[in-house]
Amino acid sequence: MRAIWKGSVSFGLVNVPVKLYSATESHDVSFRQVHAKDGGRIKYQRVCSIDGEEVAYADIAKGYETEDGEMVILSDDDMADLPVTSSREIAVEKFVPSDQIDPMLLEKSYYLEPEKTGAKPYALLRQALLDADRMAVVTVALRQRTTIAVLRVKDDVIVLQTMMWPDEIRKPDFSIEGGEVKDAEVKMATMLVDTLAGDFDASEFEDDYAEAVQELVKAKIEGGEIKRTPTSTKSSGEVVDLLAALQKSVQAAKDSRGESDGTEKSAKAAKKKPAKKSAAKKTAKKKAS
Repeated sequence: MRAIWKGSVSFGLVNVPVKLYSATESHDVSFRQVHAKDGGRIKYQRVCSIDGEEVAYADIAKGYETEDGEMVILSDDDMADLPVTSSREIAVEKFVPSDQIDPMLLEKSYYLEPEKTGAKPYALLRQALLDADRMAVVTVALRQRTTIAVLRVKDDVIVLQTMMWPDEIRKPDFSIEGGEVKDAEVKMATMLVDTLAGDFDASEFEDDYAEAVQELVKAKIEGGEIKRTPTSTKSSGEVVDLLAALQKSVQAAKDSRGESDGTEKSAKAAKKKPAKKSAAKKTAKKKAS
């Protein structure tokens, strides 16, 4: 893993120099929009909705749309005046009981690794959190914006989890009617809960959709159902270029010896199929990862 941020945790007069690592990564399947006929990627132009003209990046500004549909244009100078911070401090504001943190507030997770000089105070903070069964509510500046977060311990490592602001949690605007239940129904539901009771083990669950997509793509590649485009997979580029260079070298050698063109065509035909299969395999590996 590569550290994405360096700073220090401060609580009281104790300062713990740390590195921040992203603790999660998404394995969600993503697709590209392409032309069904030839596999070419679909491009989008930056077009103004008023005059219909394409807009250059230099002419694009940030706009804030009001509730009544009016647009407020914000210049670079306006943005420069906004409160931002480059502080490298994770400041502990207070230690709160763990059950007071609503899981809905938690957002992204990061691992905290101590610098060599901070190993002892890091261990001290970790043990204090465990013994008190509390989380540390902190403020931290990430991407030049101050946000609130919590520190907690997971597998002997202190984890920082950023939090949403309270007003970002939506309240349900619906009511549930007809929710009266009978004692016999409650008893039966409780029996069902007891039957399915157990401990959570994340390894018991699999992303069958992603696996199915990978198998489908692999099958199509092995069946030759691929489109070769000028921007085709970078992973196969070196193989194709190397093959072309070898073919040219062979042809040059044959020309110098005066060999027939029929032999060249036969050699190309023999080499073309396995080369395509090799490139396809690399493409499958690239997409699966």
